[in-house]
Amino acid sequence: MKNILVIICLVVGFQSFAQLSAVRGKTSYNFWLNLPDSATLNNNPPILIFLHGKSLSGTDLNRVKKYGVIHEIEKGRKVPAIVIAPQVANGSWNPDKVLEVLEYVQKQYKTDTNRVYVCGMSLGGYGTMHFAGKHADKITAAVALCGGGNPKDACNLASIPMWIQHGNRDEAVPVRYSREMVAAIKNCNNGKNLIYTEIAGANHGALERIFRTDEMYDWLFAQVRTAANEVVMVQVPKKTENGAPTEPAQAKTSEKKPIGAGSN
Repeated sequence: MKNILVIICLVVGFQSFAQLSAVRGKTSYNFWLNLPDSATLNNNPPILIFLHGKSLSGTDLNRVKKYGVIHEIEKGRKVPAIVIAPQVANGSWNPDKVLEVLEYVQKQYKTDTNRVYVCGMSLGGYGTMHFAGKHADKITAAVALCGGGNPKDACNLASIPMWIQHGNRDEAVPVRYSREMVAAIKNCNNGKNLIYTEIAGANHGALERIFRTDEMYDWLFAQVRTAANEVVMVQVPKKTENGAPTEPAQAKTSEKKPIGAGSN
């Protein structure tokens, strides 16, 4: 009897934690799906989409675990959202196929459609801007790392909170591509929903560390689309090393100290 009780406790405990699973053959992109703990899942959770870089492309979904949001979840990060991490086999991200994955998950689970977020790095940074640029009405906020985009998408991107980050020593994707998008977005509405962070001394892979800090997640999840179908950027206080808040970040170009190399 005692052993049975232990097993029951283990099963219940397991079900209360996040669950990572591979979803294949349901949409154009195969993808990782991570469900949050049951309390969050049963309370209309937000959705976070992670778009990987070129080095993780292919048909082996395990490659998507190499860095980024799924990698951090496997290391123990608790993300209070349903996390979707699709994989592109080759070439660029197709925004309509990313939307297909999003809508598939929204049909499977009851989620907060006013809180849908996307982040990506390198090729995924381009994918983030392309996806959010074409389907801004479906997205609440986006973070694009060391990527670029099409200036024709700028005014759609200007309609949602957008955080673009790039290292000024990036040789793989030169920083001018992010600067070009920042200038185009500012031409639409003076960048009222834009944060641009240019990181001094950072190379291409260095921005992988963004996924390992709380700052990106805190900022994304603070943004909410209103009943009037609008999103006005919410500033989030930065944290000190001991976790205490400091003054909110400003929605303008800033620099960070140099950081080391990482994956791309």
